[in-house]
Amino acid sequence: MRRRDFIAGLGSTAAAWPLAARGQRDGRVRRIGILSRGDAAERITEDWGAMREGLAKLGWIEGRNVRFDLRFSDNDPDRLRAYADELVRLAPDVIAVGSLPATRLVVQRTRTIPIVFANVGDPVAAGLLQNIARPEGNVTGITSVYQSMGGKWLELLKEAAPRIARVALIFNSDLVTETYFAVIDAAAEVVA
Repeated sequence: MRRRDFIAGLGSTAAAWPLAARGQRDGRVRRIGILSRGDAAERITEDWGAMREGLAKLGWIEGRNVRFDLRFSDNDPDRLRAYADELVRLAPDVIAVGSLPATRLVVQRTRTIPIVFANVGDPVAAGLLQNIARPEGNVTGITSVYQSMGGKWLELLKEAAPRIARVALIFNSDLVTETYFAVIDAAAEVVA
């Protein structure tokens, strides 16, 4: 074999390694625990369906190299606690949680399994993290609600409608956490 052919062959093989290894690291099936307090049918299609699709695009195919352990409590606090215990006992590679109550329960039960949250409000105000820019321990995630945003929302509203005199906030009291009250308080300071 000529040296040039060998190097070209080695180069093309090396270039293909990341693609082959992308979703299949060591042949092991990874486990992802998913805990949400909502309705199973609704959440599987909306929230977690997008996660499955995104992982599949990265080569993580359910049944081939990843397994999902789904637990939905249908807003039953006792069931939510039981499912948090169950998921931690299963020792998945990561636990994804979709609400503040679910996240708190999982955080209380493990300091070793990575926890990824969504929809928890302000994770710093909720006590999940000390610093959103540098999450510590085994907890991280994404969120779109911070206390400081309440004032900004009203600033933007005033800018868009300068003659506005009153603002009302309509919300589902079943879904309210202390974070939402903090956002409302921050917004009230801007108006005052």
